[in-house]
Amino acid sequence: MKKQLLQDFTSGGIWGKLLRFTLPMFLANILQLVYNTVDSIVVGRSLGNIGISAVSVGGELTGFLTIVVMGLSGAAQIIISQNIGAGKKEQIGKTVGTLSVFLLITAAVLTTAGIVFRRAFLSVMNMPAEAFEEAASYCAVTMAGLVVVYGYNVVGGLLRGIGDSKHPLIFIIISSCCNIGLDILFVVVFRLGAFGAGLATVLSQIICFTSALIFLRNNRDNLGFDISLSDFRIDSSILKSILKLGIPMAIRSSAVQLSKLFTNSYINSYGLIVCSVTSIGTRISSIATVVGNSFSSSGGSMIGQNIGAEKYDRVLKIIITIFAICLGAAALFGLVLLLFPEQIFMIFTNDRNILPVAMEYVPILIVMFFANATRTSATAFINGSGNHVINLIVALLDALVLRVGLSLLFGLVFGMEYRGFWLGNAVTGFVPMIIAGIYLASGKWKTRKYVVKE
Repeated sequence: MKKQLLQDFTSGGIWGKLLRFTLPMFLANILQLVYNTVDSIVVGRSLGNIGISAVSVGGELTGFLTIVVMGLSGAAQIIISQNIGAGKKEQIGKTVGTLSVFLLITAAVLTTAGIVFRRAFLSVMNMPAEAFEEAASYCAVTMAGLVVVYGYNVVGGLLRGIGDSKHPLIFIIISSCCNIGLDILFVVVFRLGAFGAGLATVLSQIICFTSALIFLRNNRDNLGFDISLSDFRIDSSILKSILKLGIPMAIRSSAVQLSKLFTNSYINSYGLIVCSVTSIGTRISSIATVVGNSFSSSGGSMIGQNIGAEKYDRVLKIIITIFAICLGAAALFGLVLLLFPEQIFMIFTNDRNILPVAMEYVPILIVMFFANATRTSATAFINGSGNHVINLIVALLDALVLRVGLSLLFGLVFGMEYRGFWLGNAVTGFVPMIIAGIYLASGKWKTRKYVVKE
Protein backbone atom coordinates (compact mmCIF):
# COMPACT_ATOMS: atom_id res chain seq x y z
CA MET A 1 0.00 0.00 0.00
CA LYS A 2 1.29 3.45 -0.90
CA LYS A 3 1.96 5.99 1.81
CA GLN A 4 -0.77 8.57 2.32
CA LEU A 5 0.39 12.08 1.33
CA LEU A 6 -1.55 13.99 4.00
CA GLN A 7 0.52 14.91 7.08
CA ASP A 8 -0.49 15.80 10.63
CA PHE A 9 1.51 18.72 12.10
CA THR A 10 -0.41 18.96 15.37
CA SER A 11 1.82 16.52 17.26
CA GLY A 12 5.45 15.39 17.40
CA GLY A 13 8.72 17.32 17.42
CA ILE A 14 8.51 20.76 15.82
CA TRP A 15 12.11 21.11 14.63
CA GLY A 16 12.10 17.76 12.86
CA LYS A 17 8.69 18.18 11.22
CA LEU A 18 9.36 21.79 10.22
CA LEU A 19 12.72 20.99 8.64
CA ARG A 20 11.47 17.84 6.89
CA PHE A 21 8.48 19.73 5.49
CA THR A 22 10.46 22.84 4.57
CA LEU A 23 13.59 21.24 3.08
CA PRO A 24 11.96 19.96 -0.13
CA MET A 25 10.13 23.27 -0.46
CA PHE A 26 13.41 25.15 0.05
CA LEU A 27 15.19 23.01 -2.51
CA ALA A 28 12.33 23.55 -4.97
CA ASN A 29 12.53 27.32 -4.44
CA ILE A 30 16.32 27.21 -4.75
CA LEU A 31 16.00 25.41 -8.07
CA GLN A 32 13.51 28.03 -9.26
CA LEU A 33 16.01 30.67 -8.19
CA VAL A 34 18.76 28.79 -10.01
CA TYR A 35 16.97 28.77 -13.33
CA ASN A 36 15.97 32.43 -12.92
CA THR A 37 19.60 33.20 -12.13
CA VAL A 38 20.75 31.15 -15.10
CA ASP A 39 18.56 33.39 -17.27
CA SER A 40 20.45 36.40 -15.94
CA ILE A 41 23.90 34.82 -16.21
CA VAL A 42 23.46 33.36 -19.70
CA VAL A 43 21.81 36.51 -21.07
CA GLY A 44 24.22 38.75 -19.17
CA ARG A 45 27.26 36.94 -20.52
CA SER A 46 25.79 37.00 -24.04
CA LEU A 47 24.29 40.50 -24.15
CA GLY A 48 26.01 42.26 -21.23
CA ASN A 49 24.19 44.80 -19.07
CA ILE A 50 21.46 45.10 -21.72
CA GLY A 51 20.54 41.44 -21.27
CA ILE A 52 20.62 41.56 -17.47
CA SER A 53 18.39 44.64 -17.36
CA ALA A 54 15.97 43.25 -19.97
CA VAL A 55 15.39 39.95 -18.16
CA SER A 56 15.15 41.57 -14.73
CA VAL A 57 12.87 44.52 -15.51
CA GLY A 58 10.90 42.61 -18.17
CA GLY A 59 10.33 39.79 -15.69
CA GLU A 60 8.88 42.21 -13.15
CA LEU A 61 5.61 42.41 -15.11
CA THR A 62 5.11 38.64 -15.08
CA GLY A 63 6.26 38.56 -11.47
CA PHE A 64 3.70 41.16 -10.48
CA LEU A 65 0.83 39.30 -12.16
CA THR A 66 1.99 36.02 -10.61
CA ILE A 67 1.66 37.64 -7.18
CA VAL A 68 -2.12 37.62 -7.63
CA VAL A 69 -2.34 33.86 -8.00
CA MET A 70 0.18 33.26 -5.21
CA GLY A 71 -2.06 35.15 -2.83
CA LEU A 72 -5.14 33.14 -3.80
CA SER A 73 -3.36 29.77 -3.86
CA GLY A 74 -1.75 30.67 -0.54
CA ALA A 75 -5.21 31.33 0.88
CA ALA A 76 -6.42 27.96 -0.41
CA GLN A 77 -3.37 26.31 1.15
CA ILE A 78 -4.19 27.80 4.56
CA ILE A 79 -7.87 26.86 4.26
CA ILE A 80 -6.90 23.31 3.29
CA SER A 81 -4.54 23.01 6.26
CA GLN A 82 -7.15 24.36 8.69
CA ASN A 83 -9.77 21.99 7.29
CA ILE A 84 -7.36 19.12 7.93
CA GLY A 85 -6.76 20.31 11.50
CA ALA A 86 -10.53 20.56 12.06
CA GLY A 87 -11.19 17.14 10.48
CA LYS A 88 -13.16 18.49 7.47
CA LYS A 89 -11.37 16.74 4.62
CA GLU A 90 -14.48 16.69 2.44
CA GLN A 91 -14.02 20.43 1.83
CA ILE A 92 -10.57 20.08 0.24
CA GLY A 93 -11.69 18.85 -3.20
CA LYS A 94 -14.24 21.65 -3.49
CA THR A 95 -11.61 24.21 -2.52
CA VAL A 96 -9.19 22.97 -5.20
CA GLY A 97 -11.89 22.87 -7.88
CA THR A 98 -13.20 26.34 -7.12
CA LEU A 99 -9.71 27.85 -7.14
CA SER A 100 -8.77 26.12 -10.42
CA VAL A 101 -11.77 27.41 -12.38
CA PHE A 102 -11.48 30.92 -10.99
CA LEU A 103 -7.76 31.17 -11.77
CA LEU A 104 -8.22 29.88 -15.31
CA ILE A 105 -10.52 32.82 -16.01
CA THR A 106 -8.18 35.23 -14.23
CA ALA A 107 -5.15 34.00 -16.19
CA ALA A 108 -6.87 34.55 -19.54
CA VAL A 109 -7.73 38.15 -18.67
CA LEU A 110 -4.32 39.05 -17.22
CA THR A 111 -2.37 37.40 -20.04
CA THR A 112 -4.21 39.46 -22.64
CA ALA A 113 -3.77 42.68 -20.68
CA GLY A 114 -0.09 42.00 -20.00
CA ILE A 115 0.80 41.40 -23.64
CA VAL A 116 -1.17 44.41 -24.89
CA PHE A 117 0.21 46.88 -22.33
CA ARG A 118 3.77 45.57 -21.87
CA ARG A 119 5.42 48.49 -23.70
CA ALA A 120 3.48 51.01 -21.65
CA PHE A 121 4.63 49.19 -18.51
CA LEU A 122 8.28 49.34 -19.59
CA SER A 123 7.96 53.04 -20.36
CA VAL A 124 6.55 53.73 -16.91
CA MET A 125 9.46 51.73 -15.45
CA ASN A 126 11.94 54.07 -17.17
CA MET A 127 13.47 51.09 -18.94
CA PRO A 128 16.84 52.18 -20.40
CA ALA A 129 16.44 52.66 -24.15
CA GLU A 130 19.33 50.30 -24.93
CA ALA A 131 17.45 47.37 -23.37
CA PHE A 132 13.84 48.30 -24.22
CA GLU A 133 13.22 45.96 -27.18
CA GLU A 134 14.85 42.98 -25.49
CA ALA A 135 12.69 43.55 -22.42
CA ALA A 136 9.52 43.85 -24.53
CA SER A 137 10.27 40.51 -26.21
CA TYR A 138 10.89 38.85 -22.85
CA CYS A 139 7.60 40.21 -21.48
CA ALA A 140 5.59 38.93 -24.44
CA VAL A 141 6.76 35.33 -24.27
CA THR A 142 6.63 35.01 -20.47
CA MET A 143 3.14 36.51 -20.34
CA ALA A 144 1.96 33.84 -22.78
CA GLY A 145 2.92 31.21 -20.19
CA LEU A 146 1.05 32.82 -17.31
CA VAL A 147 -1.81 30.29 -17.37
CA VAL A 148 0.69 27.46 -16.80
CA VAL A 149 2.20 29.30 -13.83
CA TYR A 150 -1.28 29.74 -12.37
CA GLY A 151 -2.10 26.08 -12.91
CA TYR A 152 1.01 24.86 -11.16
CA ASN A 153 0.37 27.17 -8.20
CA VAL A 154 -2.98 25.43 -7.67
CA VAL A 155 -1.33 22.00 -7.63
CA GLY A 156 1.56 23.20 -5.48
CA GLY A 157 -0.78 24.87 -3.00
CA LEU A 158 -2.83 21.67 -2.76
CA LEU A 159 0.18 19.45 -2.09
CA ARG A 160 1.74 21.82 0.45
CA GLY A 161 -1.64 22.28 2.13
CA ILE A 162 -1.85 18.53 2.85
CA GLY A 163 1.78 18.48 3.99
CA ASP A 164 3.51 17.11 0.87
CA SER A 165 6.51 19.22 -0.11
CA LYS A 166 8.59 16.41 -1.63
CA HIS A 167 6.75 15.97 -4.92
CA PRO A 168 6.73 19.69 -5.81
CA LEU A 169 10.52 19.45 -5.43
CA ILE A 170 10.65 16.66 -8.00
CA PHE A 171 8.58 18.70 -10.46
CA ILE A 172 10.89 21.70 -10.00
CA ILE A 173 14.00 19.55 -10.52
CA ILE A 174 12.60 18.40 -13.86
CA SER A 175 11.65 21.95 -14.80
CA SER A 176 15.00 23.44 -13.77
CA CYS A 177 17.06 20.93 -15.72
CA CYS A 178 14.96 21.61 -18.82
CA ASN A 179 15.22 25.37 -18.30
CA ILE A 180 19.01 25.40 -18.02
CA GLY A 181 19.40 23.24 -21.11
CA LEU A 182 16.92 25.30 -23.13
CA ASP A 183 18.54 28.55 -21.96
CA ILE A 184 21.87 27.48 -23.39
CA LEU A 185 20.23 26.21 -26.58
CA PHE A 186 18.09 29.29 -27.30
CA VAL A 187 20.40 32.06 -26.05
CA VAL A 188 23.93 30.77 -26.67
CA VAL A 189 23.43 28.45 -29.67
CA PHE A 190 20.47 30.03 -31.48
CA ARG A 191 21.28 33.58 -30.21
CA LEU A 192 17.64 34.47 -29.51
CA GLY A 193 18.58 36.90 -26.72
CA ALA A 194 16.10 37.75 -23.98
CA PHE A 195 13.27 36.24 -26.05
CA GLY A 196 15.10 32.90 -25.99
CA ALA A 197 15.52 33.08 -22.22
CA GLY A 198 11.79 33.74 -21.82
CA LEU A 199 10.90 30.90 -24.18
CA ALA A 200 13.11 28.51 -22.21
CA THR A 201 11.34 29.53 -19.00
CA VAL A 202 7.84 29.04 -20.41
CA LEU A 203 8.59 25.63 -21.94
CA SER A 204 10.11 24.42 -18.66
CA GLN A 205 7.01 25.64 -16.78
CA ILE A 206 4.78 23.67 -19.16
CA ILE A 207 6.82 20.55 -18.44
CA CYS A 208 6.57 21.19 -14.68
CA PHE A 209 2.79 21.64 -14.74
CA THR A 210 2.27 18.59 -16.95
CA SER A 211 4.36 16.44 -14.59
CA ALA A 212 2.29 17.64 -11.62
CA LEU A 213 -1.01 16.81 -13.34
CA ILE A 214 0.19 13.32 -14.25
CA PHE A 215 1.24 12.76 -10.63
CA LEU A 216 -2.14 13.83 -9.26
CA ARG A 217 -3.97 11.59 -11.71
CA ASN A 218 -1.86 8.57 -10.75
CA ASN A 219 -2.09 9.18 -6.99
CA ARG A 220 -5.72 10.10 -6.42
CA ASP A 221 -6.18 7.27 -3.93
CA ASN A 222 -3.29 8.46 -1.74
CA LEU A 223 -4.24 12.11 -1.31
CA GLY A 224 -6.18 11.53 1.91
CA PHE A 225 -9.34 13.12 0.50
CA ASP A 226 -11.67 12.77 -2.49
CA ILE A 227 -11.57 15.00 -5.57
CA SER A 228 -13.62 14.53 -8.74
CA LEU A 229 -14.56 16.39 -11.92
CA SER A 230 -17.76 17.59 -10.26
CA ASP A 231 -15.61 19.61 -7.84
CA PHE A 232 -14.27 21.73 -10.70
CA ARG A 233 -16.91 24.42 -10.57
CA ILE A 234 -17.14 27.63 -8.61
CA ASP A 235 -18.68 27.10 -5.18
CA SER A 236 -19.74 30.60 -4.14
CA SER A 237 -19.22 30.09 -0.40
CA ILE A 238 -15.75 28.61 -0.87
CA LEU A 239 -14.78 31.28 -3.41
CA LYS A 240 -15.91 33.92 -0.93
CA SER A 241 -13.64 32.37 1.72
CA ILE A 242 -10.69 32.16 -0.68
CA LEU A 243 -11.15 35.75 -1.81
CA LYS A 244 -11.72 37.04 1.71
CA LEU A 245 -8.38 35.62 2.81
CA GLY A 246 -6.58 35.61 -0.54
CA ILE A 247 -7.29 39.15 -1.75
CA PRO A 248 -5.62 40.77 1.29
CA MET A 249 -2.71 38.34 0.86
CA ALA A 250 -2.51 39.23 -2.83
CA ILE A 251 -2.90 42.94 -2.08
CA ARG A 252 -0.14 42.67 0.47
CA SER A 253 2.26 40.98 -1.94
CA SER A 254 1.21 43.05 -4.95
CA ALA A 255 1.40 46.27 -2.93
CA VAL A 256 4.95 45.36 -1.96
CA GLN A 257 5.70 44.54 -5.60
CA LEU A 258 4.04 47.75 -6.80
CA SER A 259 6.07 49.80 -4.36
CA LYS A 260 9.23 48.07 -5.61
CA LEU A 261 8.23 48.80 -9.20
CA PHE A 262 7.69 52.43 -8.23
CA THR A 263 11.08 52.75 -6.55
CA ASN A 264 12.80 50.80 -9.34
CA SER A 265 11.40 53.22 -11.90
CA TYR A 266 13.37 55.96 -10.15
CA ILE A 267 16.44 53.74 -9.81
CA ASN A 268 16.36 52.85 -13.53
CA SER A 269 16.43 56.54 -14.41
CA TYR A 270 20.01 56.73 -13.09
CA GLY A 271 21.27 54.77 -16.08
CA LEU A 272 22.14 51.30 -17.31
CA ILE A 273 24.89 50.54 -14.76
CA VAL A 274 22.70 51.38 -11.74
CA CYS A 275 19.84 49.40 -13.33
CA SER A 276 22.17 46.45 -13.90
CA VAL A 277 23.58 46.54 -10.34
CA THR A 278 20.05 46.67 -8.93
CA SER A 279 19.06 43.69 -11.08
CA ILE A 280 22.08 41.68 -9.89
CA GLY A 281 21.38 42.72 -6.30
CA THR A 282 17.85 41.40 -6.67
CA ARG A 283 19.26 38.02 -7.69
CA ILE A 284 21.68 38.02 -4.75
CA SER A 285 18.99 38.95 -2.22
CA SER A 286 16.77 36.24 -3.68
CA ILE A 287 18.67 33.59 -1.71
CA ALA A 288 17.39 35.13 1.54
CA THR A 289 13.94 35.51 -0.01
CA VAL A 290 13.94 31.82 -0.92
CA VAL A 291 14.66 30.83 2.68
CA GLY A 292 11.96 33.20 3.89
CA ASN A 293 9.32 32.09 1.40
CA SER A 294 10.00 28.43 2.15
CA PHE A 295 9.61 28.78 5.91
CA SER A 296 6.68 31.21 5.71
CA SER A 297 4.82 28.77 3.44
CA SER A 298 5.58 25.65 5.48
CA GLY A 299 5.14 27.52 8.75
CA GLY A 300 1.79 28.91 7.59
CA SER A 301 0.50 25.39 6.94
CA MET A 302 1.77 24.10 10.29
CA ILE A 303 0.36 27.08 12.17
CA GLY A 304 -2.95 26.75 10.31
CA GLN A 305 -3.33 23.11 11.35
CA ASN A 306 -2.51 23.87 14.99
CA ILE A 307 -4.89 26.82 15.18
CA GLY A 308 -7.56 24.58 13.68
CA ALA A 309 -6.76 22.00 16.39
CA GLU A 310 -6.61 24.71 19.11
CA LYS A 311 -2.98 23.93 20.03
CA TYR A 312 -1.90 27.49 20.70
CA ASP A 313 1.27 26.79 22.70
CA ARG A 314 2.54 24.80 19.76
CA VAL A 315 1.89 27.77 17.46
CA LEU A 316 4.24 29.93 19.56
CA LYS A 317 6.95 27.29 19.41
CA ILE A 318 6.66 27.09 15.62
CA ILE A 319 7.04 30.88 15.30
CA ILE A 320 10.15 30.95 17.52
CA THR A 321 11.71 28.04 15.64
CA ILE A 322 11.21 29.72 12.26
CA PHE A 323 12.67 33.00 13.54
CA ALA A 324 15.80 31.33 14.94
CA ILE A 325 16.52 29.42 11.73
CA CYS A 326 16.04 32.43 9.45
CA LEU A 327 18.13 34.73 11.66
CA GLY A 328 21.03 32.28 11.48
CA ALA A 329 20.67 32.04 7.71
CA ALA A 330 20.72 35.85 7.37
CA ALA A 331 23.95 36.06 9.36
CA LEU A 332 25.56 33.43 7.13
CA PHE A 333 24.47 35.10 3.88
CA GLY A 334 25.66 38.50 5.12
CA LEU A 335 29.08 37.15 6.06
CA VAL A 336 29.61 35.50 2.67
CA LEU A 337 28.61 38.67 0.80
CA LEU A 338 30.86 40.79 3.02
CA LEU A 339 33.86 38.54 2.36
CA PHE A 340 33.40 38.02 -1.40
CA PRO A 341 31.41 40.98 -2.83
CA GLU A 342 33.29 41.46 -6.11
CA GLN A 343 33.41 37.77 -6.92
CA ILE A 344 29.66 37.40 -6.37
CA PHE A 345 28.69 40.38 -8.54
CA MET A 346 31.08 39.38 -11.33
CA ILE A 347 29.33 36.00 -11.69
CA PHE A 348 26.61 37.84 -13.61
CA THR A 349 28.63 40.05 -15.96
CA ASN A 350 32.07 40.69 -17.47
CA ASP A 351 31.72 44.46 -17.06
CA ARG A 352 33.89 45.59 -14.12
CA ASN A 353 32.52 49.12 -14.48
CA ILE A 354 29.63 48.06 -12.25
CA LEU A 355 31.86 47.36 -9.21
CA PRO A 356 32.04 50.88 -7.66
CA VAL A 357 28.23 51.07 -7.63
CA ALA A 358 27.92 47.43 -6.57
CA MET A 359 30.11 48.00 -3.48
CA GLU A 360 27.68 50.72 -2.38
CA TYR A 361 24.86 48.18 -2.53
CA VAL A 362 26.56 45.49 -0.39
CA PRO A 363 25.78 46.85 3.14
CA ILE A 364 22.19 47.57 2.13
CA LEU A 365 21.77 44.01 0.85
CA ILE A 366 22.95 42.72 4.23
CA VAL A 367 20.26 44.82 5.94
CA MET A 368 17.75 43.21 3.55
CA PHE A 369 18.88 39.74 4.67
CA PHE A 370 18.07 40.46 8.32
CA ALA A 371 14.82 42.25 7.48
CA ASN A 372 13.71 39.18 5.55
CA ALA A 373 14.49 36.96 8.56
CA THR A 374 12.08 38.93 10.75
CA ARG A 375 9.47 39.09 7.99
CA THR A 376 9.37 35.30 7.57
CA SER A 377 8.09 34.25 10.98
CA ALA A 378 5.68 37.20 10.99
CA THR A 379 4.25 36.24 7.60
CA ALA A 380 3.89 32.57 8.58
CA PHE A 381 1.95 33.55 11.70
CA ILE A 382 -0.32 36.10 10.03
CA ASN A 383 -1.12 33.81 7.09
CA GLY A 384 -1.60 30.76 9.30
CA SER A 385 -4.04 32.63 11.52
CA GLY A 386 -6.12 33.54 8.46
CA ASN A 387 -6.52 37.17 9.47
CA HIS A 388 -7.13 39.13 6.27
CA VAL A 389 -7.37 42.46 8.08
CA ILE A 390 -3.87 42.19 9.53
CA ASN A 391 -2.58 41.19 6.09
CA LEU A 392 -4.11 44.32 4.63
CA ILE A 393 -2.66 46.55 7.34
CA VAL A 394 0.79 45.08 6.73
CA ALA A 395 0.41 45.69 2.99
CA LEU A 396 -0.55 49.32 3.38
CA LEU A 397 2.12 50.18 5.94
CA ASP A 398 4.91 48.04 4.50
CA ALA A 399 4.50 48.96 0.87
CA LEU A 400 2.40 51.99 0.12
CA VAL A 401 3.31 54.11 3.15
CA LEU A 402 6.81 53.26 4.39
CA ARG A 403 8.57 51.73 1.37
CA VAL A 404 7.50 54.49 -1.00
CA GLY A 405 7.64 57.20 1.66
CA LEU A 406 11.09 56.32 3.01
CA SER A 407 12.51 55.74 -0.47
CA LEU A 408 11.39 59.19 -1.60
CA LEU A 409 12.63 60.71 1.67
CA PHE A 410 16.09 59.14 1.49
CA GLY A 411 16.45 59.32 -2.28
CA LEU A 412 15.08 62.76 -3.11
CA VAL A 413 14.73 64.83 0.08
CA PHE A 414 18.02 63.71 1.66
CA GLY A 415 19.75 63.65 -1.73
CA MET A 416 20.96 60.03 -1.49
CA GLU A 417 19.70 59.36 -5.04
CA TYR A 418 19.53 55.64 -5.97
CA ARG A 419 21.19 54.70 -2.66
CA GLY A 420 18.22 56.18 -0.82
CA PHE A 421 15.77 54.09 -2.81
CA TRP A 422 17.82 50.98 -2.03
CA LEU A 423 17.81 51.84 1.69
CA GLY A 424 14.08 52.56 1.76
CA ASN A 425 13.40 49.15 0.25
CA ALA A 426 15.60 47.47 2.84
CA VAL A 427 14.42 48.94 6.15
CA THR A 428 10.69 48.53 5.48
CA GLY A 429 11.20 44.77 5.66
CA PHE A 430 11.07 45.02 9.47
CA VAL A 431 7.46 46.30 9.50
CA PRO A 432 5.62 42.91 9.44
CA MET A 433 7.49 41.78 12.57
CA ILE A 434 6.25 44.78 14.54
CA ILE A 435 2.62 44.31 13.49
CA ALA A 436 2.69 40.54 13.98
CA GLY A 437 4.23 40.98 17.43
CA ILE A 438 1.39 43.26 18.52
CA TYR A 439 -1.23 40.85 17.14
CA LEU A 440 0.47 37.87 18.78
CA ALA A 441 0.61 39.59 22.17
CA SER A 442 -3.08 40.54 21.95
CA GLY A 443 -4.16 36.88 21.92
CA LYS A 444 -7.05 37.64 19.54
CA TRP A 445 -5.68 35.20 16.97
CA LYS A 446 -6.69 32.32 19.25
CA THR A 447 -10.37 32.95 18.55
CA ARG A 448 -9.97 33.28 14.75
CA LYS A 449 -10.37 29.99 12.85
CA TYR A 450 -10.52 30.61 9.13
CA VAL A 451 -12.09 27.31 8.14
CA VAL A 452 -14.63 26.99 5.29
CA LYS A 453 -18.02 26.36 6.86
CA GLU A 454 -20.35 23.73 5.52
